[in-house]
Amino acid sequence: MLRAIHRISWVLGLIVFADLGASEAAEAKVTAAQALGLRPIQSDVEYDIPTEAEIANCSVQMKSDGGVAGWLVLDQGGQLLRRFLDTNGDNKVDLWCYYKGGIEVYRDIDADFNGKADQYRWLGTAGIRWALDTNEDGKVERWKAISAEEVTAEVVAALATRDAVRFQCLLPTPQELTALGLGEVQTREIAKKVTEAARGFAELAAGQTVVNSKTKWLNFGANRPGVIAAGWEGATRDVTVYDNASAIVDTDGKTAQIALGTLIQVDGGWRVIDLPSNLSDARTVSVSGGYFFQQAVVRQAESLGTEEGLSEAVQKLLRDLEKLDKALDENPGSNELAKLHVSRANVLEQLAQNASSAEERENWLRQLANGITASVQSGGYAAGVEQLKSLYEKLKGQAADAELAAHVEFLYLSAQYSQRLQQPEADYPKIQQEWLANLAKFVSANPKCEDAPEAMLQLAVGEEFDGKNEAAIAWFAKIVEQFPKATQAAKAAGAKRRLESEGKTLVLSGNTLDGKAVSLDLLRGRTVLIHYWATWCEPCKQDLTLLKQAQAKYAKQGFALLGINLDSDQATAIKYLQSNPLSWPQMYEPGGLDSRLATDLGILTLPTMLLIDKDGKVVNRNIYAAELDAELGKRLR
Repeated sequence: MLRAIHRISWVLGLIVFADLGASEAAEAKVTAAQALGLRPIQSDVEYDIPTEAEIANCSVQMKSDGGVAGWLVLDQGGQLLRRFLDTNGDNKVDLWCYYKGGIEVYRDIDADFNGKADQYRWLGTAGIRWALDTNEDGKVERWKAISAEEVTAEVVAALATRDAVRFQCLLPTPQELTALGLGEVQTREIAKKVTEAARGFAELAAGQTVVNSKTKWLNFGANRPGVIAAGWEGATRDVTVYDNASAIVDTDGKTAQIALGTLIQVDGGWRVIDLPSNLSDARTVSVSGGYFFQQAVVRQAESLGTEEGLSEAVQKLLRDLEKLDKALDENPGSNELAKLHVSRANVLEQLAQNASSAEERENWLRQLANGITASVQSGGYAAGVEQLKSLYEKLKGQAADAELAAHVEFLYLSAQYSQRLQQPEADYPKIQQEWLANLAKFVSANPKCEDAPEAMLQLAVGEEFDGKNEAAIAWFAKIVEQFPKATQAAKAAGAKRRLESEGKTLVLSGNTLDGKAVSLDLLRGRTVLIHYWATWCEPCKQDLTLLKQAQAKYAKQGFALLGINLDSDQATAIKYLQSNPLSWPQMYEPGGLDSRLATDLGILTLPTMLLIDKDGKVVNRNIYAAELDAELGKRLR
């Protein structure tokens, strides 16, 4: 039913829908001037604001399609200026969209549908920032997504406004630090730096004179990002960082370089870990050294004998470890590779035995277990599985090593599974059943350990692949309920949403590879296939031929395609499409399988395809390209 807009609340720019008759709807008509009077909650938004003369030629169109009702505001040429939508059918606007040059650049979002915006997103040519505001006071509390460039601009804005809260939003939370999987020493040191930065910003901002209200952010300065590899000083995951990052600013025509040190990538974006440094009257500020790579050099120098108290035996072991790591980096042949892995494992075991504290011993053992697992999964160290099993047997049963034992057990199970899959005549169904049984036992015995969320995720994935959707949904739900702060929680919530999506309206919007705004609700009235793919996925590329054929056959009958590319490198996808052009839009956000576009529906494997009916509802959440022609033949008959 077409609903008209009944009233406007100017406090937060809310538009409330009410059930009205035809005559009442005519009386309640809202003018373009009223609609264009609404403003974004966040002030730093550049969007089209027509002049009074131009407003007289603007028009307002009421929209009601597939459960989504609202207004579109158009300029004289029919170009979009605003969209105000009710996406859940509760008669209240929950999405306020602002455009610049016909491209959506910003939206206020009422995600909990209580009449107040609690999320703010910059889109299109305005960047990728996505802010959360749980108490709905109009101030950013946390960044769900933000690029490294935008972080540096936010630091400059926080300095200019002396806003300590704005700066604190750019620091990693304790949960984000833990989720990085860095070694215990690095996690503790960074946490200390973050705490000191939060405490010291107000005083620093008040005392500095380089950045003021006239200062404009110009550019982001840094060398290429680097990776701290899993296994380095106890790290369990690869961590991406910028060292020596800076912001280039302009104040009254004079430029300055603000040193920001290290930026670290967390789920959803980037964070600073320290205060801006060397802020003085000097208009060119020297860039301070970063934390990771400079610290690695310092630590290496210390470990090779400059630190008092290290025995000759330990110093020799550290030199041996350095030589082995260098030899492994040179990509030796398979026979030599296995020998190097054995030697490295032996050195790490000896370092653990010679550790001066329990903490140091655990760090060496974690590095040992993580390194063995990585080498087994790469196929370079077959004997590593038994070595992990032996290490687990030594640790289990000792109360002081309970947490470490659980971690090593999970790595052992993972390495064993990976090795079995690599066998020439692998019995995949049997291996899969044993893997799921082992994971279930592990979670039952270690329900709160650090690897429990990942084990549960693997269980859920396995159950889904076996077609046991109810069991998969149950595991996904447990992750969200028991480990809401874990990195796996967002993916699990999305996967649960996908498994339960049939018959429900799907909301999907974002930007294409070339920066254009695209939204599923703009395709209402058509049957749409959403295709998640990447250039590294050969079956995905093979499916493209069938998708082209389906488009040629059914486009005139109301069939449309929407691609979602999940390459980690945007340039790779663009290059592929230049040689293999596709006629339908390709959405993209950084992060690959960990991007928002993949996480929102828990996309775990590629290709994944969903079929959406003309009302915007999911009718098949896991259709295959080979099934598409028959399915469209029935639906578009």
